[in-house]
Amino acid sequence: MTRVGRDFANSMKREAVPPVSADVIFATSRFPNYKIGANNQIVEVKEDLKVLTMKEVVARETALLLEQQKRLSVRDLASKFEKGLAAAAKLSDEARLREAASWEKHVLLKKLRDALEALRGRVAGKNKDDVEEAVAMVEALAVQLTQREGELIQEKEEVKKLANFLKQASEDAKKLVDEERAFARAEIENARAAVQRVEEALQEQEQMSRASGKQDMEELMKEVQEARRIKMLHQPSKVMDMDHELRALRNQLAEKSKHSLLLQKELAMSKRGADNEADSYELDGPEALGSYLRIQPCSGSDPELLECLIQWYRLTAEGGKKELISGATKSVYAPEPFDVGRILQAEIFSYGQKITLTTTGPIDPAAGLGNYVESLVRRHDTEFNVVIAQMNGEDFPSQSIHVLHIGKMRMKLCKGKTTVAKEYYSITMQLCGIRGGGNAAAQALFWQAKAGLSFVLAFESARERNAAIMLARRFAFDCNIILGGPDDRALLAS
Repeated sequence: MTRVGRDFANSMKREAVPPVSADVIFATSRFPNYKIGANNQIVEVKEDLKVLTMKEVVARETALLLEQQKRLSVRDLASKFEKGLAAAAKLSDEARLREAASWEKHVLLKKLRDALEALRGRVAGKNKDDVEEAVAMVEALAVQLTQREGELIQEKEEVKKLANFLKQASEDAKKLVDEERAFARAEIENARAAVQRVEEALQEQEQMSRASGKQDMEELMKEVQEARRIKMLHQPSKVMDMDHELRALRNQLAEKSKHSLLLQKELAMSKRGADNEADSYELDGPEALGSYLRIQPCSGSDPELLECLIQWYRLTAEGGKKELISGATKSVYAPEPFDVGRILQAEIFSYGQKITLTTTGPIDPAAGLGNYVESLVRRHDTEFNVVIAQMNGEDFPSQSIHVLHIGKMRMKLCKGKTTVAKEYYSITMQLCGIRGGGNAAAQALFWQAKAGLSFVLAFESARERNAAIMLARRFAFDCNIILGGPDDRALLAS
């Protein structure tokens, strides 16, 4: 990482930087495929011939879906195609916006590179080496940005192909629907006519003779069964196949959308890394529920975290209201369900300096956790296996397995037939993720059953811990109780 001394800042004040033109001309519209190797060397990446194209993937999925023989109504099919076309149009608009933003990033990088080139001839000694190193880093960042934009352009082409395919499939489906509808109407009319003939024959036979009615009735029943069989001949199997094909295409569009969001996050991280290349610390870890974030120094010469003061905050949006997380003063923090959809920020105070670290975006929810909690809500009581790590702030001597019961009206912690704690939901009860700790912080929570009785419980997995927190808060909310951590209730009420 490049460090800029005070003498370099003074020289910048004395020397004016000439303006740089914003006109950027690219020799070709095709983005090269490069990556950064050792010692910041540019290495050309060979394409993998085994990677399937989008056309081949769609063809393979279509072939698999055509083997399934299920049923779907005509009205549902029309609705599915309309939603698919709307989603494809939305993705196309988003791709245009990303393309416009990418040109602005190239202009900024061009200006920055020109400014550094102008400074190269004006400085000498260590400052000149720093400027040359900064120029190399900007060029490497430009190559990375070019590669990312190449992937975005390729993704845009694939989205266009999918949109065209959906449009063609919609037209084919409409034709098929019209044909199937006409065929169904004809079959229904034939069935109605057959049933009417049977009814007339039945009435005539009853009038003729009751003696031979039994034999005639059997023949008429056969005719009725045949008429019913003709009526049931219309089965929309082709429509069902089209529905499954449409579902597969929608799943592919969803995957492409997720991949596009990941690329946008990576571009944001690259831009933020270029702006904050002089920071001494960084946040490491996935920004999602079920993981943990760790503050790490960027170099060995930075002050130790044990000598620094740390405080974590949660932000409603970037630049929005900042809420202090009480007790989160460690270098490790595991997000809890309250943090989903919010941005986390850590402030480090070291030798009179304040360093602020922020996540690249809001905390993502855990996959499938919401459906799992909804299935648990239907139960009257849910049990979780836990280990008591601390009790009333002191380490618990036993490492035996306990059972945490979360019910609709109360929570209970017991071991076998012995009850350790049992309390109804009340305003004195607190429940949140553990705010600190090591690698196991994502699997532990803090529970204050009542004033003067608190526990730190460790679960079998982060999924179980987050499900327990969400389930207890759901039941407590039904009892008009807001269940949070220390000082969280006032923030949530406001």
